[in-house]
Amino acid sequence: MLRTRVLSQTERQPARPVLTASLDLAARLPRLILEARRVSASVHGIHGRRRAGPGETFWQYRPLVAGESASRIDWRRSARDGHLFVREREWEASHTVWLWIDRSASMGFASSLALTSKIDRALVSGFALAETLVEGGERIGHLGLTRPLASRNIIELLAQAIVADRKNAEDDLPPAMPLPRLADAIIITDGLSPSASLAQRIGTLSSSGARGHVLLIADPIEETFPFTGQAELFDLEDGLTLRVGDAGSWGEEYRQRLAAHREAIKEACRKAGWTLTLHRTDRPASEGVLRVASLIAAARGASGF
Repeated sequence: MLRTRVLSQTERQPARPVLTASLDLAARLPRLILEARRVSASVHGIHGRRRAGPGETFWQYRPLVAGESASRIDWRRSARDGHLFVREREWEASHTVWLWIDRSASMGFASSLALTSKIDRALVSGFALAETLVEGGERIGHLGLTRPLASRNIIELLAQAIVADRKNAEDDLPPAMPLPRLADAIIITDGLSPSASLAQRIGTLSSSGARGHVLLIADPIEETFPFTGQAELFDLEDGLTLRVGDAGSWGEEYRQRLAAHREAIKEACRKAGWTLTLHRTDRPASEGVLRVASLIAAARGASGF
């Protein structure tokens, strides 16, 4: 039987290649931002609540309508064309969506079967969802990093906050803070922290009635464990090594444990009224984004976004 122990934060020593990769995040962000925008543009049928109304964000200019107050006229814009224009602001929804993206060391893994690393897929998915939801009229905040924002530059704002954050970069669980009843949460993680800890954190976040959605990012090798013969397994977060004499037979126990682990997370989501979506990094990012965005839209009912 395998024996495990929980390491303290000071004992944990993430693998150096993973730490080096995390420092390269700033260099990769322009590419990830472009990919996120492409994915967001491919998600159809989710937009639709954007309209004029009280808010802080400029939306558009429109011609002055007869009977409107002259105080609403934007004289600078009107002077350019000789017509009277009104500067409209965008209506801001009362709902807030809180995003959390796991950036712990295990997220840096990418096998030869994957299209990208788990962290890059998580960032692209999170950014794409943020832009899609803002386009739909939502406010988006990253737990522990930003306040809720409804900016058209939401991707850049989130990216800047993530790059600047070093304090929470190794956390494999979202902050323990009850969310408002009308809020939604999107937790993007590989779910490899202890299932009991993740279940407890989901319970805390949802304790006031907040709805939530967990997007599990998995590498295909983590799902199939296609190894045979002798193997050496390395824990990216704790720096521990496990030598396996017969990886083929050990793999069956691994898959059973993984299934039990996932079932525990699924049960935690069910108890909280949350959804769980599994997304593999050998599949297009748009699949996971569309699934989560559709679940949020469905939870909001016929009114949509």
